This record gives sequence, C-alpha cells and structure tokens, in this order.
Amino acid sequence: MDAETFARLYRATAGIEPPFAVVDLAAFDANAADLVTQAAGKPIRLASKSVRCRPLIRRVLDLPGFSGVLAFTLPEALLLAAEVDDVVVGYPTADAGAVRRLAADQALLRRVTLMVDSVEQLDFLDSAAGPARPPLRVCLELDASLRLLGGRVHLGARRSPVHEPRQAGELARAVVARQGFRLVGVMAYEAQIAGVGDAPVGRPLRGLAVRGVQRISGDELRERRAAAVAAVRAVADLEFVNGGGTGSVARTASEPAVTEVAAGSGLFAPALFDGYRSLALRPAAFFVLPVVRRPAPSIATVSGGGWVASGVPGTDRLPVPEWPTGLRLVGAEAAGEVQTPLRGAAADTLHVGDRVWFRHAKAGELCEHVNELHLVDGDRVLATVPTYRGEGRAFL
Repeated sequence: MDAETFARLYRATAGIEPPFAVVDLAAFDANAADLVTQAAGKPIRLASKSVRCRPLIRRVLDLPGFSGVLAFTLPEALLLAAEVDDVVVGYPTADAGAVRRLAADQALLRRVTLMVDSVEQLDFLDSAAGPARPPLRVCLELDASLRLLGGRVHLGARRSPVHEPRQAGELARAVVARQGFRLVGVMAYEAQIAGVGDAPVGRPLRGLAVRGVQRISGDELRERRAAAVAAVRAVADLEFVNGGGTGSVARTASEPAVTEVAAGSGLFAPALFDGYRSLALRPAAFFVLPVVRRPAPSIATVSGGGWVASGVPGTDRLPVPEWPTGLRLVGAEAAGEVQTPLRGAAADTLHVGDRVWFRHAKAGELCEHVNELHLVDGDRVLATVPTYRGEGRAFL
C-alpha cells in the first residue's frame, strides 16, 4: 500500500475504533476488471468463500463478466439462492437437513446445483431427500491433481476419486440412469496451479521449479479434462464446465473444454497472491489493529492479530503488516491471539492508540473475524455492510 492510498483510507476511517476491516472499492473493482480481462470472454463464477459478504457478492455479480456463484456449503447456497439464480455448491454435502430444505422448494431446486463424485453421495442424497421429489441438479467433480509414477506422487488437492475420463463416464452413466437426479455440469479445480504462486518473493529457484511443474500439470490436465468432458457429454447435456481459480484464470479459460472459470480471492488480493507472475492485483482488503504497548525500543505491540490463514502451517499463512512500512512480526511470538508485537524502525514512530494496517494471507477468512466491512470509496466510507459472521451465519 503506497502512502497516498494509506492517507486516503486513513482519512476515511479516522472515526472508526479498531479493530475493524476495510475494503477499498477502487482496488476491488479494478481487480474484478483484471480477472474479467484474463478470462477472455468466458464468464467467471464467483467463489463466495473468498468474499463471505452478501453486499459485495451482489456488487460483483452486477459487473459484466461475472455470472453465478460457486458456494462452499449447501446452507450457504440456500441463503444465496434467495437472490442469485445460479448457485453451484463447490463441495459435496452431508447436511441432510439442508438437502431436505432444497428438495422441498421448487425455486431452490431450479437455482442450486449439488456436487457429487461418487455413487455413495447419490445414495446419501436419495436417503436425505426421499424418493418422491423432483430431480436434484448435480455437477460431477473431476480430480485435477497431477499424479506421477503410477500415482505414488500426488501434486494438488485431494478432492474427487474421479481422476480418469473412464471414471467420469462411468459416474455420469450412473447419475443419468438413476431417477431423481439431473447431471448438468462438470467441475475440476487445479489447486496445484491456481493455488500456488509461481513467483514466491525472495525464492527464485522455487519459482522456477513451481513453473516447471505447473507447465507439466497444465498440459496433462488440458488433455485429460477434455477427454473427461467428452465422456460425460456423451451421456448428458451439460450446461457448464467449470475450472480454475484466481491463480489460473487465463490458463484455464484458454481450454476449449472449459465454458466458465471460477475466481474470488483475486478481488481482495490477499498476501498469498503476491507471488503470481500472471496477476497484477491491488490489495483491497485490510484489517486495522491498535497499538497498546511499547515493551522495548523498536517494538510496538498491537491488540489481537492472530488471524492466521488455513492450510499447511508456515510463515506464509501469517497476516502481513502493511502500514506503516518496515514492520515485521517477531519470530518468537508471530501473530498472537490477544497481542502481536511488531519489530522494526517504524515501531519507534508509533504510540499507544496509533493504528497498524494488516493484510490477511487469504481472502474470505478475514470475514470470519469481523461482523462488518467498511467499504471505502475515495476518502469516505460509502457503506458499512455485514459479513456472514455479522449476519449470524457460521457455515464452516
């Protein structure tokens, strides 16, 4: 964050008591436009887990180039489907109550698509929804990981058991042969490409290795995904084929078999996305904590701060002090539950009551720590809107 941006955001939020979270709408909208450009004409399905705020979800879906939502739980999808007419649940559900609510509502049945990757999941949905019901819309998930040496090496997220085109065709036939289901889509998320930065800061050799693996994986998946989609299309009239994520929008959109891409994290541009060559995103989401101690020279301690991201534990999951510049976490304590000491020359300029601006390592998880987001337009707060947490919604 440059000095001009900080000054503008500071003026806008001077009357708000920390801790609080801010979204810079200029950066947010610019990031959305950049993602649309990368998608090269293919629609972007918004990954709602990276936003977790209904007013911002509506703002994105009103922008040209975005269409539909990729939700992370069925209860969340049911909430969003009250105002969004195309919601795909990105992960299988085991929430029998939510399935029953879906099956009992004709409007929701038209708007919500469930994710499946096995016959066992079909059995669960049948048991939860009951036999006398309209068809449930389902999407088949293809595993997008790279498997080498006969499967002994696995690169990517461990998601669907459906890895080969043959398996995709077999599951598709099982779905269409079964009453109570309608197969409408295929999804594959290439986490080893979309979710791994190919230019990690200060680690050029790792970046070179990541780019090599991603090139191999991208070439392999391009052919395998096309074959799997063809196998499914042979038995079902698909409405969509979804792929990718913020880190692979351009690459995935270039595949002829893919009809839409998914993205969400790029809107906030959290710290984990600083290490991507293909992205020129602007940090848009921040949280602000007050200085409460000066325990030693060149150290300032803020209240709270343990807003650590999910995933493999490591320093890249920690929040990043963004302003004032020159601050860093103390290795022996890192980001604490109730206090976080910060070291650096800038600490000597801070006093009790001053503010430190942070970026979360990931996108939507920020909203699990605050009840509201202050949306800044220029140097004023345009609106203060609730997060899922602020609405009393805790989906995971």
